[in-house]
Amino acid sequence: MTAEATDSPSAPAVPSTPPVAPSPPSSRELLIRESRVKEIATRGVYVYGPLLRAWHWITVVCIVTLVVTGYLIGAPPPSIGGEASDHFMFGTIRFLHFGSGLSLAVGFLFRIGYAIVGGSLLREIFLPRVDRKRFRRDLAAELKWYAFLRSEPNPAVGHNPAAQLIMLVFFTLPVTFMIVTGLALYAEGLGQGSALDRLFGWVGPMLGGSQQLHTFHHVTMWALVIFAILHIYAVMREDVLGGQSTLSVIVS
Repeated sequence: MTAEATDSPSAPAVPSTPPVAPSPPSSRELLIRESRVKEIATRGVYVYGPLLRAWHWITVVCIVTLVVTGYLIGAPPPSIGGEASDHFMFGTIRFLHFGSGLSLAVGFLFRIGYAIVGGSLLREIFLPRVDRKRFRRDLAAELKWYAFLRSEPNPAVGHNPAAQLIMLVFFTLPVTFMIVTGLALYAEGLGQGSALDRLFGWVGPMLGGSQQLHTFHHVTMWALVIFAILHIYAVMREDVLGGQSTLSVIVS
């Protein structure tokens, strides 16, 4: 009778799998956390709320109306025969200009207040974070992207660094200047001693007189026209080449 072996060879010990370290967050995830915006299930980021959209499109309507009527005020159309009370064409042009200008000013004040109480994304066009090293690094990368020296842009939530600086220099500051000079011009029509004259009557003399005030106001209008053209090009370019929904989300 053969005795059975009682000791069987022990199975080799299976080494335990070390825990996998979490991967560092991507640039996009860091931007989402920093911006504190609501991230939806599709991994998109909800940036432009209804109030911001309303302000954007009201501003667009105001600027288009101001540009057209402002040009006609600077280069009036030919006179129309008959009594002025029968058509009042130039009076209508002036009324549309003044009404749009005051609407733009009220909307801009709302936008400043909204930036104060809102998140960091709402303050981008007023206070670009040029003090941050990452901002300057991303700015250089974005400028290369706009110059067709890079194949794709950096991920961004809201405006990228280049767009923030462009919005500040070619939109925020010119619109502020247009509102101040426009109210100063309107104060001239109201006369000395009026409320607007007390608030903005100093603007004309500071710029060299009434004619210089008109000239600076008119030249800044053309700066806004150039900005509008570049702005439309840039957002369409981001949608088509950059794969970002900058234009789509403000329209749809």
